[in-house]
Amino acid sequence: MGYQTMKFSEGTRFLVTGGAGFIGSNLCEAILGLGYPVVCLDNLSTGKMENMEEFMTHPDFKFIEGDIRDFDTCMKACEGVDYVLHEAALGSVPGSIENPLEYDAVNAQGTLHMMEAARRQGVKRFIYASSSAVYGDCDVIPNKEGYEAQVLSPYALHKKTCEEYGRLYTNLYGLPTCGLRYFNVFGRRQDPGGAYAAVIPKFIKILLEGKAPKINGDGKQTRDFTFVENVVEANLKACQAPEECAGEAFNIAYGAEESLLHVYDVLCETLNLDTKPEFGPERQGDIKFSNADITKAKEKLGYDPDYDFETGLKLAIDWYKENL
Repeated sequence: MGYQTMKFSEGTRFLVTGGAGFIGSNLCEAILGLGYPVVCLDNLSTGKMENMEEFMTHPDFKFIEGDIRDFDTCMKACEGVDYVLHEAALGSVPGSIENPLEYDAVNAQGTLHMMEAARRQGVKRFIYASSSAVYGDCDVIPNKEGYEAQVLSPYALHKKTCEEYGRLYTNLYGLPTCGLRYFNVFGRRQDPGGAYAAVIPKFIKILLEGKAPKINGDGKQTRDFTFVENVVEANLKACQAPEECAGEAFNIAYGAEESLLHVYDVLCETLNLDTKPEFGPERQGDIKFSNADITKAKEKLGYDPDYDFETGLKLAIDWYKENL
């Protein structure tokens, strides 16, 4: 259960790319909590210094401000590192439709830069963020590895490309890689602002402001909402997974399906509000139904998520109440 009792060899050093971001900062915090040094690489385009405030002065924490589009920076960041947890990315489906060149440069080419740097620097294992978006318009629900369909956005294509590079770098170059297909992660430090903000922090912020959030489509679309602590567990367990896992990709979720309408109702109930939502058009490139089969991750990675949707949501709400 969980990751809090995990042990690595003495002196093990981690690199977290995108470490000033939502998931990355939670990873940095968890690794420092286990007692291991962390290097954070971030260009601060979406990551924030405030996400790292509590550990910027930690003796085992090092921050490098730099961009994964610059190969020399990737090489410098990977020097002396045992495990790379690659979270740096531009994370919006609509954003990728509007800016496909920029998204390709960061999400596909940037990941290739990091894998190549990790290979050259002798990194033990390279764990990278993939996405449920790779399933595209697949009508097999719950989504299961090996049953991917046509991708619906440049973002999804870039993540699919990263998985192919992951297989190649394992089989061709001997760099053990592991792809983690995140399903709608939420939790503390997730940015509620901006045009492409994730639905849970965006709804919480708007409701706390006394306003009515807008639901895209009819609200019956479903997502497998996954609390960030589960994702931290998956990353760390992937570092210690058996060699047979190298080159593979795994669904990382809780394994439950929630409609946006249900999410909205739970939020209003928890916040003791009776605010009616507004409805808008469906977003281009969005998947209608998303739910993960996490059997493979459980069996091969030892992944065993502790936090269900409602437990995680209450923790997230508490955090936003204190920090917004």
